Amino acid sequence: MNSRKCSVNACSLRSEYIIPADAPYPDYYRQKKALTEAKKTNPSLKAVHSQVLQDVIGRVDTAFTAMKQRRHGFPRFKKFGQFKSFLFPQIDNDAIAGNEIKLPKLGKVTINLHRPIPDGFKLKTARIIRKASGWYVSIAVQMDVSVPDSVPHGHALGIDVGLEYFLSTSDGEQVKRPRFFNQLQRQLELLQRRLRNKQKGSSNRRKLNQKMGRLHEHIAECRRDFHFKLAHHLCDNAEMIFVEDLDFRIMAKGMLGKHTLDAGLGQFVNQILPWVCWKRDVYYGKVDPNGTSQECPDCGAVVKKDLSVRVHQCAECGSIKPRDVASGQVIRNRGLSAVGLVVDEIACGRDLSGALPRQDRVKQESLRSDLEKPALYA
Repeated sequence: MNSRKCSVNACSLRSEYIIPADAPYPDYYRQKKALTEAKKTNPSLKAVHSQVLQDVIGRVDTAFTAMKQRRHGFPRFKKFGQFKSFLFPQIDNDAIAGNEIKLPKLGKVTINLHRPIPDGFKLKTARIIRKASGWYVSIAVQMDVSVPDSVPHGHALGIDVGLEYFLSTSDGEQVKRPRFFNQLQRQLELLQRRLRNKQKGSSNRRKLNQKMGRLHEHIAECRRDFHFKLAHHLCDNAEMIFVEDLDFRIMAKGMLGKHTLDAGLGQFVNQILPWVCWKRDVYYGKVDPNGTSQECPDCGAVVKKDLSVRVHQCAECGSIKPRDVASGQVIRNRGLSAVGLVVDEIACGRDLSGALPRQDRVKQESLRSDLEKPALYA
């Protein structure tokens, strides 16, 4: 990149990296081929596994491709301490034995195995990750099985996410937004204030950075734990879950961006909830978000209201309910229409005909089984 440009008024005092003008672009495959020659002139490269170096080259090429095609920023150079992970694309199938894992060029490393590898699965890749709390290894396993996608069935649940309430469901449940970052923000500010007086490169500055990193990791893990528990709670009460197809990056850039990032709405809606639904055989779908808060879920009339109005009042049918709950019911109705199911009007509101929440259905089945048992007489 530097060989194709130079400053107008100055040049480097040491050297300039100049290559011929007709030299081809050094893409991934040309750099992989040049890696063999680079090892001859730089013996320190031989200490690293060759596939690890090739993966790093691939990450660099991906970053430059994203810059040119998707208009991302210029790739940042990873200085010492910023490279957080590296990948072994191939490992032996018997690499894990007991509480040890055998890694190329590193040998046997003692690990805390969180769960055993299931029978029939093959080890494919191992990624070594460095966090503030220590080193981790993430194993990818493979097995030739086909898992069918969940089909629409059973009780449907519409979810409306926000900042006043983290989410509101079509069944009337509302979950308050936890404030993970705000609770520990004061402690983080004190650590950052102390960091200002530390000398760069000193051991005290490094230790303080590690302490700040552990605090950030603690906040992230608390948020992630809350998301997983809430996702499993939602899957306990529904067989279909519908959410709005929102771009949370736009919300993160607004006036309430700090609170949006603290709640982790994008992580919950786009990553954790779909994964838990797939794991629990619950259908997950997204609907059009336009006008979900301006529509009456009972009669379909348009009810205009701004953000300051938190109660839905329909002049057509007289429906009165919390604004977010009404939005969740509109999301549920749109999701059912998208998958080809019908929402029937019943006395207590709108719901899928013949579908009950999972807990109510279990109670109904147990009651039916009790009635079918033969009576015992003394």
